[in-house]
Amino acid sequence: MKRVLFLLVPLAGACVAPLKLARDDSPVVLARHQIRAPDPSTRGSHAVLRLYYGSGTDKRRAEYRDSVTLRTATVDGSKLADVPGQAGRDRTKYWGFGFNRMPVNGRVWYPDGDGPFPLVLIVHGNHNMKDFSDPGYGYLGELLASRGFILASVDMNFLNGGIGRENDARGWMLLQHLRQWRRFNDSTGSPLQGKVDLSRIALMGHSRGGEAVAVAAAFNRLSHYPDDATLTFDFGFNIRSLVAIAPVDGQYRPADKPTPLSNVNYLLIHGSHDGDVSTFSGLPQYERIRFTDGGDWFKSAFYVYRANHGQWNTVWGNKDNGPRSGRFLDLRGLLPPAAQRKFAEVTITAFLEATLRGRREYLPLFRDHRVAGGWLPKTMYTTRFEESGFRAAADFEDDVDVTTGSAPGVRLAGDSLATWKEALVPFRTRNSTQFHNAAWIGWNNRIAGDDTTRMGRPAAYELALGDSLRSAWGVDRASALVFSLAPTDAKPGPRQPARD
Repeated sequence: MKRVLFLLVPLAGACVAPLKLARDDSPVVLARHQIRAPDPSTRGSHAVLRLYYGSGTDKRRAEYRDSVTLRTATVDGSKLADVPGQAGRDRTKYWGFGFNRMPVNGRVWYPDGDGPFPLVLIVHGNHNMKDFSDPGYGYLGELLASRGFILASVDMNFLNGGIGRENDARGWMLLQHLRQWRRFNDSTGSPLQGKVDLSRIALMGHSRGGEAVAVAAAFNRLSHYPDDATLTFDFGFNIRSLVAIAPVDGQYRPADKPTPLSNVNYLLIHGSHDGDVSTFSGLPQYERIRFTDGGDWFKSAFYVYRANHGQWNTVWGNKDNGPRSGRFLDLRGLLPPAAQRKFAEVTITAFLEATLRGRREYLPLFRDHRVAGGWLPKTMYTTRFEESGFRAAADFEDDVDVTTGSAPGVRLAGDSLATWKEALVPFRTRNSTQFHNAAWIGWNNRIAGDDTTRMGRPAAYELALGDSLRSAWGVDRASALVFSLAPTDAKPGPRQPARD
């Protein structure tokens, strides 16, 4: 019997679909540079010092066992995090502690100088708990410390892995870290004594950590834990700024409500090629932020074309769906890691300079990214911006009357429209919304019939401000109108002819 051996030789590229990317307009959009300020991504003049703080007893990380400069006590977070059954026992065995003895560990980059320096904490999100995430923001630590900021990358790896709805614990832990920083600053003999400016604090978070910073800012102003008032709070730190990098939203809901935020600066960053948090999930939190106290606040959002979820952290890299990401995600279209982190260095540093140091010369970057062509990596950006002087004429959230705006004296009118309604704005994920409304307007000026050139009265949508409102708001030639418009896939048909 003759045997035949069939040898299958895969042809390189034969089964790989061509890479499809949108046409890049950055050579035109980012062709100019008009900001008169130093590049925020360049290192500053300070030498950078480093230290670790923590329990000094960590069984998994030598740095938190043998290299701790400042020792911290554990905290009981068992009312905020729990993994029942065997999975919980396995976690306790691996870490050597349970949620009732969570360590307050962090790695610090700080300037060599007298200070006091603004304090910035950054916290990672969910990941394989055995692939430790907190070292992944060292590039930001080195840059910020050289420019006169203290950065602490907070260890919450023990809240990672097979655990859910724990972002209240992450937010609460950030505030426990701030308590330790107050002690570091006040303690005689501490290398950080007198170096920490606790009147200028920023919290930054990535993924679940991005939601955790909002939770921390909300808890910071409360006297009790919303879901169990037997746990009391007494924080009251001067948290001025938040940075959310590819955050989730709604993983934790205090008292089953969206996390409220007010009177804080907020920077939101997300990538179009995020393979983990695949929609711009931080936008609902962005929308919920209100400026009510007359202070000088702003919020800004960047949607970065070709940025992914993990490359903001050097440990996570491009494996948004784990080690086998290449089987499910086309990684060829991603920004190079250095370019993605360059964007983070530019925007985060400029944001902290503007909000913690009052460097107003960096504000134009957030109002209109096109003025920073010399700083930003060459890709495409969609941005939003709002400052405390903003007044909403019509945000479509207040009532069900399509003719009224958001302030007394604002009137809305439509003429010859095929579609006119107010409804929720969807995300691209099915059955997912941004939890805020917009006016949905459609029109087709062509009259139905064989004559395709016959047109009707041009459709119109009008917003009018009353004289008293214009006076109250101080509207004049220096005022600017912000009008946000986006297309849909709907195509209204031709109008029916008018009846005789």
